[in-house]
Amino acid sequence: DQPQTDVSDPEQINSIYQYQENTRTLGKGILSNYAVLVDTDHHTILARKGETERIVPASMTKVLTLLTAAEHLQESDFDKKFKITVDITDFCYVNECSVAGFEIDEKVKVIDLLYGTILPSGADAAMGLAEYVAGSQEAFTALMNDKLTELGLSETAHVTNCIGIYDEDHYCTLLDMAAIMEAAFDNELCRKVLSARTYQTSKNKKHPEGLLLSNWFLRRIEDKDTGGEVLGAKTGYVTEAGNCSVSYGTDTKGRNYICVTADAPGSWKCIYDHVKIYKRFSKRK
Repeated sequence: DQPQTDVSDPEQINSIYQYQENTRTLGKGILSNYAVLVDTDHHTILARKGETERIVPASMTKVLTLLTAAEHLQESDFDKKFKITVDITDFCYVNECSVAGFEIDEKVKVIDLLYGTILPSGADAAMGLAEYVAGSQEAFTALMNDKLTELGLSETAHVTNCIGIYDEDHYCTLLDMAAIMEAAFDNELCRKVLSARTYQTSKNKKHPEGLLLSNWFLRRIEDKDTGGEVLGAKTGYVTEAGNCSVSYGTDTKGRNYICVTADAPGSWKCIYDHVKIYKRFSKRK
């Protein structure tokens, strides 16, 4: 890594995170073409690589889906049920989306939709959540863009769906995604969902034992030496984005970080990039 002093034009980045004289530029040792590490305690950028470039967020989008839903739900909603429709399952099949595994006409608790959106990156869960909260996916997407405006990200981020399906008008920067993740971790419900390694959905007629959902990124990284602990994460993949992920970590001294990477040449390569970046900066005095 080399010290980075010639920073980007502040007008081209969101104002939540600031560069420092010792902000590092990540080199070829990080295989993802885009990467950033931010210190959430001081809102500073520790390491960078294409952090202000427009990227395709893929299923990292679902962090914003979760946050938007959480802010429009009451605790009394959690045990209420949403019926999965054939339109939802057909859409997921046609678009080759990852799913939680809910079936047509299955009545799913809202709390299960929240976990189903994140842990297995379920498009079926995300679509159900959107329709429950806003009545339609279009109306929910409008709420998501309202949240981007509230966070001060609307100049560089915009979404057209709640899943992360590729669209030329569906984009953000790595710094935008870091800000979204930070906002999500500030929300108690979102933090709980994003931090879950596994989750068992409620029993019902379609699934008498429930469904066991797993956050594979967290389960694969938990035995790696990051110099601390990765507390929560969301991955993504579409052809146009490569493998990408946003994670929230802490070091042994209790300092908090968010790492975002995009366009890695494989899912394991994406994980190893996060491991390398966290470990490198957890050694700071």
